[in-house]
Amino acid sequence: MAHSSSPYGARRIALACFAFLLVALFLFPSQIQGLLQYLGGPVGYAVGIPLEAIASIDAGIANRWEQYVALQGVREENQQLRKEIEWLRGQHSQLRESAAATERLTSLLQFKEQALPTMIAAQVIGRDATNRYRAIILNKGEGDGIKPDMGVVTPAGVVGRIVKTTGASSVVLLVTDPNNAIAGLIQRTRDEGIVQGTQQGLAQLKYIPLLSTLRDGDRVVTSGLIGDFPRGLVIGTITRIDKEEGALFQSAELMPEVDMGRVEEVLVIQTSYGQSTKAGTETDLREKPAP
Repeated sequence: MAHSSSPYGARRIALACFAFLLVALFLFPSQIQGLLQYLGGPVGYAVGIPLEAIASIDAGIANRWEQYVALQGVREENQQLRKEIEWLRGQHSQLRESAAATERLTSLLQFKEQALPTMIAAQVIGRDATNRYRAIILNKGEGDGIKPDMGVVTPAGVVGRIVKTTGASSVVLLVTDPNNAIAGLIQRTRDEGIVQGTQQGLAQLKYIPLLSTLRDGDRVVTSGLIGDFPRGLVIGTITRIDKEEGALFQSAELMPEVDMGRVEEVLVIQTSYGQSTKAGTETDLREKPAP
């Protein structure tokens, strides 16, 4: 039994030594290589060759690992930078919107100060969703002194007319609605007509005298003959002239000066010119001494 177990024990010792050597080679390749080269001899040289390869592999793995760790850091930094860029874009968008609103309100206030009639500033809070009418809803109503038939404008030109009010809101029928009618004047020729909306979302000037010399590009403004708008507010520009044979009047298609789909703030004209003129005339008649 002792004789048969001796080779087995020697084999175990040899395997243990070989395993220890391999562990030492992988854990300390450079140190083992230097030790064997120091010892010299054919065995040290023969073993040193694979040790150089192992040392190179070990250095490569360490280098790759360092690169991986560095890339992970760069990736996390990039993600953080992307978040900061998105946040800055959001801030930039808000600042642009605030700047645009400030510019619009400044223009509105300047126009209000320059205009003669009394005006109330209001914001658009809704639009007609039924497509039966072209209308917008304002955040001001009867409680703010707004009444039906008052004119609504922006610094660019005419928007429409108040047609319905509640205590805190009002409905504006746009100049592009076929049910709206505004007294207009061709600025160059001084010919008058009635501006109405069209089904295409534009406007047209109707009842133009046949002898009028209007042409494309002529600007149409309010005539001031009706009390809801003063004279001279821009309505639109003539883009096409319709003159039918045998007709009593001409008509012209207009491109509205105001982009109705982008209106956000407006001014409501409180002063009624027709009523003011009439009241002034009656006062003058009452104050004038009888002959």
